[in-house]
Amino acid sequence: MKRDSRLSGVLHVLLHMAEIKGPVTSETMARAMQTNPVVVRRIMAGLREAGLVRSEKGHGGGWTIGRDLAAITLRDIYDALGQPDLFAIGNRTESPGCLVEQAVNAALDDSLAEAQALLLARFGAVTLAMLSADFHARMVASGRSVDLETNHAKL
Repeated sequence: MKRDSRLSGVLHVLLHMAEIKGPVTSETMARAMQTNPVVVRRIMAGLREAGLVRSEKGHGGGWTIGRDLAAITLRDIYDALGQPDLFAIGNRTESPGCLVEQAVNAALDDSLAEAQALLLARFGAVTLAMLSADFHARMVASGRSVDLETNHAKL
């Protein structure tokens, strides 16, 4: 099963965007995410509807972050992406009348619901500002300069 990496990809691009003065085009983001600009625009449209980013058309246009980084949580972004499935595992449903299947599914449902609640609470506690601070600490420790254009130019 293919993993849904949109949350990770969007977080990656948003942190790069936070480092850039001015708008970032869909084409630039698409190179960084190794995807098509149409896919980027579709994803970013959901973030725009949630007020997390803004877009400007025309020459010099593109996408900018719409709020302070400390006011955007991973949960905000997850919700704006349409709340994709967090887990790849699920229940068997081939024999709904089977009492064993019912017991197994009930246990899995409870466990998965608890795990999802914990994960979503953690998403709500992590802000883009926290990720940005971690990124900056890593950049200083590495001695490198990091930006969207040079890091992803080979794409």
